[in-house]
Amino acid sequence: MAVIIIGVVLLVAAAVGFYFMRRARDELHAMIGAETLPVNQLELLRKASDDVGARGGFRKECEVVGAAHPRPEGVLISELSKTVCVWFRYVVKRRYERVRYRDGRRHVDRGSETVAEHTSWEGYALRDDHSVLIGVDPNGTKPDRPEQVVDRFEPHNPQGPTVFGFQLPNILDNSGTVGYEYKEWVIRPGRRLYILGEVHDKIGPLVIGKPEQKGFFIISTRSEQEVRDSLRTQHRLLAFGIPAAALAAIVCIVLGIVL
Repeated sequence: MAVIIIGVVLLVAAAVGFYFMRRARDELHAMIGAETLPVNQLELLRKASDDVGARGGFRKECEVVGAAHPRPEGVLISELSKTVCVWFRYVVKRRYERVRYRDGRRHVDRGSETVAEHTSWEGYALRDDHSVLIGVDPNGTKPDRPEQVVDRFEPHNPQGPTVFGFQLPNILDNSGTVGYEYKEWVIRPGRRLYILGEVHDKIGPLVIGKPEQKGFFIISTRSEQEVRDSLRTQHRLLAFGIPAAALAAIVCIVLGIVL
């Protein structure tokens, strides 16, 4: 029975791996098929669209590169580290231990749960290599390889967890709490970004964001070539691992049935 369960787990892993392999391939193809355009050229294309009576209806899937720039309202300040940024995300997890007694023996189960998390939704801008700005609508998307500015663990405080000296209410207190893990990521102003998405003029100025229909939206602190190389490596590894996992799953299930 145990061998059959292992086989089923391997089959599920192969199916999940197949999904990610196809996604990596599709993302790579989208990057290869998209042009990297300066904002000035996008403005010319938008003007041509306006000239034929399609004001506000311009759509163009492409890539843009440049430096992150604050929105007109100014920079953001991240919640945990108070870092000046244009985007941030934080996660707070509770680590716990649960004691169970079975067959006269003491068993300790360890785990964690997310008690707080937030991703900034505010837009920002990108200044291309010709110093022309274009808006960026992150739409809650997690960027690839943002800078991690917080990675710390604080032991459990019976009075409640603290966030860099700020006392939080102790609504989750129980004897199993070991402590709290804090992580935060940011994109600072001036950070060079590669963005694949859809440029539109729905609100007037040009903005790049998630495509309305099918398509991919990638915001990365890595270069286009680095992202492509990573996707190729991921695809190759999965292309090798999926058949191996599927074959092992079949062998385990057959052995489980026969034995």
